[in-house]
Amino acid sequence: MTRVIPGRAHRSRAAHSGEQPVSGDVATIVFVGGGPRTVGLLERFAASADELLGGRAVDIHVVDPYPAGGGRIWRRDQSRLLWMNSMTSDITIFTDESVDCEGPIVPGPDLATWVAGVGATRLEEAGLEPSGPMDFPPRLLQAEYLAWVWDRVVRSLPANVTVTTHLDRAIAVASEEPWGRTPGSSDAMSRVVLQSGEELRADLVVLALGYLDREPTAEQAELAGAAEANGLTYIGPGYTADIDLSDLQPRENVIVRGFGQAFIDLMVLLTEARGGWYDECDGLLNYHPSGNEPILYVGSRRGVPYHAKLGYTAAGATPVPTRYLTAAALDQLGEGVLDFQSQVRPLVDKELTFAHYQQLFQAHPERTRWSWERFFEVLDRTLPTAPEFIAAVEAAVPAVADRFVLADVDRPLAGVSFKDRAELDRTLVQLIETDLLRRDDPQYSADLAVFNALLSVYSVLSAAITAGRLSDEDRVRHVETEWHGFFSFVASGPPPRRLEELLALHRAGIVRFTGPDLQVALGKEKFVARSSAVPGEIEARAFVEARLPRPDVLAATDPLVRGLLQSGLLAADHLVASDGSSLGGGQLKADGQCRAIRADGSVHPSLFLLGPSVSGSAGSSGFSRPYFNGPGFRQNDAVARQLLQLVSVDSQKAGQRHAS
Repeated sequence: MTRVIPGRAHRSRAAHSGEQPVSGDVATIVFVGGGPRTVGLLERFAASADELLGGRAVDIHVVDPYPAGGGRIWRRDQSRLLWMNSMTSDITIFTDESVDCEGPIVPGPDLATWVAGVGATRLEEAGLEPSGPMDFPPRLLQAEYLAWVWDRVVRSLPANVTVTTHLDRAIAVASEEPWGRTPGSSDAMSRVVLQSGEELRADLVVLALGYLDREPTAEQAELAGAAEANGLTYIGPGYTADIDLSDLQPRENVIVRGFGQAFIDLMVLLTEARGGWYDECDGLLNYHPSGNEPILYVGSRRGVPYHAKLGYTAAGATPVPTRYLTAAALDQLGEGVLDFQSQVRPLVDKELTFAHYQQLFQAHPERTRWSWERFFEVLDRTLPTAPEFIAAVEAAVPAVADRFVLADVDRPLAGVSFKDRAELDRTLVQLIETDLLRRDDPQYSADLAVFNALLSVYSVLSAAITAGRLSDEDRVRHVETEWHGFFSFVASGPPPRRLEELLALHRAGIVRFTGPDLQVALGKEKFVARSSAVPGEIEARAFVEARLPRPDVLAATDPLVRGLLQSGLLAADHLVASDGSSLGGGQLKADGQCRAIRADGSVHPSLFLLGPSVSGSAGSSGFSRPYFNGPGFRQNDAVARQLLQLVSVDSQKAGQRHAS
């Protein structure tokens, strides 16, 4: 049974019809956050409930100002023009036989199967077109899928479990130590305070908050203040769907820093969403302006857009075990903390290089001059930067387009200077057109091999971080910043159609390129943009940072997180580099069982943390792919079974508490 409670309305406790609990007591679990992570966790809770719950009655409360299922990011209330950057066949909420977990596997449809089956009627009612397995669907389609999954999960819970959703925001959590009990003992209760004033008493609390908004950095705050004082518009980093873009005026210049997914969303909302439209003539996409669009001058450090998503067999890809970057290889480097740049990064580079050339030599031998065995012998004993290996590549791989040089992939415009913006435009257009052709051509399946290797490398790095093998400085600077940026650039770019639209907008004069190493400063009356590779300056009244804010839990604006950190119920590191400079706030601390670690280092026995702002929280960066043994599934299953065991084993203690 599920109930939705908006605002200050209160839920009265009522027994669920059907099976009666063994104990007269009812356990209460409060989930703060109702997005995909909570949905997946409750699915695992339902899967193991018959085995572990023992008939104990449980009240589950889910608190989120947005409807449960999609939560904030995947809500229905957003533009239908915004797309996912994953194909429908790449997304599932349900476990399958690939998942290695203790709880039972309960199969369910992935997004593509749902669209073609039970979801078809729901999409028709919502006015959404169905998407094929290789399509990149609107985010609203994913919102409908998650809402359906939520309904199915709630129905799958046993009769002695009720679910109440609160369209509200949790603003505080306080522990209530029972009289005569040891502070912090397992039978302490928590009080969850909602913005409406309602309070929920809970035996267990799970914080699955998703991505946290944060205060602007000092630089961003200074830019915002100066812009306001001078009548200019500055829009800092944020989630594009949530940002007010009304200050960006038709036909005015707008400087945009950032060339990833946030820029693509911005581009859509400032063009097609303002009345423009596309048509195709002789295979060329054309954009027809409405006259309401600003002129976007876009650039970034790289100066090029993220690579398009692959348009072929990526949906059927399976995990590829790493060969060089393995836990055993890291152990051989020594005990304790490793140096990322000198010890770990060479193994990462070699892993990607191996994946590329193995696929090239084995799938496309006609484009190589050596046998794979001969080439592999050199690759295996050297590093990608070694002169011997570079010479082997030049001898064995004649076409430059078939070679893999990580530095060139990462910074395609590094060291390049342009005599004028016309030359920059020609270069960018050629790079984007080449990328679109290559990402849609299985003849370049080595790109797919690198894509799969990137996923496997990320998994190994996450495990190394969790195990304490990397310093905080290396984690923040080299993994979460540099490596994650490279991963996103290569593997997490937009659907190919979006880059076709980018080219059409460029031809229409709506999008213009600024070049790499973009620097933006506030001049006397306007923002001024410069690139070290292109002569001249660009002036504009408006400046947009088209990127997500860098995570920093110590700068989070969420009152719940701020209060818990201040009270000491949660802990997070303030990270300082070896040179004494601040790296900002770290993630929230949790132990291996996802239980919160307090400021004094003790473990909170009844407060659980999951999500991208939590140390060691697996599967937080996106949805799991079918048949990929996603780490999020494994973690959800372990936490769900722990919650079930706690409310079942502790039933007598809980009964005494409620009676007192």
